[in-house]
Amino acid sequence: MRKILLTTVGTLGDLHPFIAIGLALQRRGHHPVLAVPEDHVAKTRAAGLDAVAVLPSFDEIRKRMGLGEDDAVKRVMANQTYLLEQVLLPWLESSTTALDDVVGDVDVMVGSLFVFGAAIIAEKRRVPLVSVILQPMAILSVHTPPKTSDFWMLIQAPGGPIGVRWNRLAYGFMRKVLRFRYGRKIDEVRAHHGLGPACDPSMFDVSKKTALTLCCYSPVFGPPQKDAPANTEIVGFPVYDSQGGDTEAPDPELEAFLADGPPPLVFTLGSFAVYAPGDFYEEAAAAAKLLGARAVLLTGEKTSLRSSGDILVRPYAPHSTLFPRAAVIIHHGGIGTTGQALRAGKPQLVVPHMGDQADNAHRIRKMGLGLVLKARRFNARRAAPMIASLLDVPEYRIEAERIGARVRPEDGAEAAATAIERLFTTS
Repeated sequence: MRKILLTTVGTLGDLHPFIAIGLALQRRGHHPVLAVPEDHVAKTRAAGLDAVAVLPSFDEIRKRMGLGEDDAVKRVMANQTYLLEQVLLPWLESSTTALDDVVGDVDVMVGSLFVFGAAIIAEKRRVPLVSVILQPMAILSVHTPPKTSDFWMLIQAPGGPIGVRWNRLAYGFMRKVLRFRYGRKIDEVRAHHGLGPACDPSMFDVSKKTALTLCCYSPVFGPPQKDAPANTEIVGFPVYDSQGGDTEAPDPELEAFLADGPPPLVFTLGSFAVYAPGDFYEEAAAAAKLLGARAVLLTGEKTSLRSSGDILVRPYAPHSTLFPRAAVIIHHGGIGTTGQALRAGKPQLVVPHMGDQADNAHRIRKMGLGLVLKARRFNARRAAPMIASLLDVPEYRIEAERIGARVRPEDGAEAAATAIERLFTTS
């Protein structure tokens, strides 16, 4: 039995893959421990895994910001620099120390790219580090650069050597800017743990000392890149799907609704944007009514909306059981939701709000699986005809079913566990 520390921060789309991998390792007789934000400790333990908090709850973080929940979520979604400077970096020293306290006698660390302290503690403790990449855009390939506003200066289809060289120079410049802005903070934490200044120029690259890089998405969605980090494996989506962390009990009202008519539209904003949805769900219901369609709205716990007629409002439903019974899935483009929609084999309307979501949306559109509508433009008048196209044009359904049949057999959690175990046999 090996003791393996897995650490991640972020939303449920970040947490669920780590729970899935932890459970796969546990089934093989190992002892996984998850180091996560305070918000996720109870859920992880309910799933049957050991868990410790290494970052405060989002409620505590937003209180430090001096913002209410709705305003804090809106601020984070609107500005990725704000996320870095007000959410991640202020807690870097304390979270890295907390991570160091729980490392103990672990045999390997498995860390999200956004747990900046993981590389520091792995180096200090001389423990092999496995970096986990959840989104294809995080490879930062010069050949397939991210399709988001933060990377506007990159050439999307570089083609020949001139375009590739331009993208390489642009990445280099961005890394220098990040290093200039935040390198001192990183080096201060490293010095606290007896390490010298970082050699890597950026916080968002896989460390050159990483023993293995796991890309936890389907190669159908994010094909291999020749400039990916060394020792990279694309393992597929690690799937875990539970609101409370334990086995989900059937929802009688949802089951009755699904059985009572044709497949509905499903609208969801995941586990973060749902806290500042604006009028997304009101417009979603209006779009469904314009189309004469049934709809399930996954609104989270805090909503004033109520079910009525052909519109069913639920706080949550397991995507793995609901999505395959949908007609079209309308969602924010988070990687966890996107992976579940791909597995379900259903057409998608993606409404990206932040971060990697625009890149995920671009990939869905490019693959012929759906359409994209910017969040600020989402309303019933614009969404209804796009959803109608997804319902009426058979090519969307046919291609979604074809891709779903390729993605469903993948078992990202088991493949990740196998790759991690390989470190023990080769060391």
